[in-house]
Amino acid sequence: MNEFVATVVRGLGNGSIYALLALGFVIVYKSMRVISFAQPAFMMAGALLVSYLVVSMNFFLAVLVALLLVALLGAGVERLALRPMIGKPVFVIAIITLGVDIVIRTVVNSFIGLDIRQMGDPWGLGQVDVLGVKIDQRHLATLVTTLVVVAALFAFYRWSRTGLAMRAASSDQEVALAQGVSVGRVFSLSWALAAALAGLAGVFLSTGIGLEQNLWLTALKALPVIILGGLDSLGGAVVAGLSIGVVEALVGSYGGDLHPVFGGDFFLVVPYLLMLLVLLVRPYGLFGTREVERI
Repeated sequence: MNEFVATVVRGLGNGSIYALLALGFVIVYKSMRVISFAQPAFMMAGALLVSYLVVSMNFFLAVLVALLLVALLGAGVERLALRPMIGKPVFVIAIITLGVDIVIRTVVNSFIGLDIRQMGDPWGLGQVDVLGVKIDQRHLATLVTTLVVVAALFAFYRWSRTGLAMRAASSDQEVALAQGVSVGRVFSLSWALAAALAGLAGVFLSTGIGLEQNLWLTALKALPVIILGGLDSLGGAVVAGLSIGVVEALVGSYGGDLHPVFGGDFFLVVPYLLMLLVLLVRPYGLFGTREVERI
């Protein structure tokens, strides 16, 4: 039982990272109706900045400064690369985000180098005993931080004036403009939030194990998460991220019977299998809005 609980907590920790990345995808999609493929680059940029800043300041202060810088980077990308593309086909904008991702990751990788960069986090690979269960401190920190961030994000959308304006713009941009909402400002803020969330995910992904160039591949697991939860559902992104993390961890720990058939790394494929199943049954996701077209 102790091993099972530890596995679930590990899955929730990894799932929290997926949820943070997926929230960024959803925020951008709700505001612009386009999928941003630049999230992996923002994730790597956030982790890289922390690895450099932590040399001269406290880890937690380094994280705050790095997230602010990555948010400014996200807003700058929207203003310079995407704002001129308003009115263009969605496919064109999506390709531009892919190009942005490649450019930023190329620059980031040049600073990472070939060695693993340490994050200077206070927990590393240490464990804590919770009711007799050995739990990695980094997974516990990731889960708790994600829950706090998600609660703050939902409160922001529910009660703040800016959050309400963003919800209005995501529902109907023309009506929002008529009511005095600055849609351009909503776009910039959406990209800033998405970039900061990705940066935070990158920080927690790198804690304990360090930052290296191929870590961006983890961000691809956010795609099954947003398909499972729904492209336009913030709550769905959180639930789906945590769920996929737990299922992945359980299959990795207890899927020994599957290894002779599918191999020892079968758990890595589980998120994409879930994505395919959901696409077959509910293409708009478990929590997404079903699109109805009049004929």
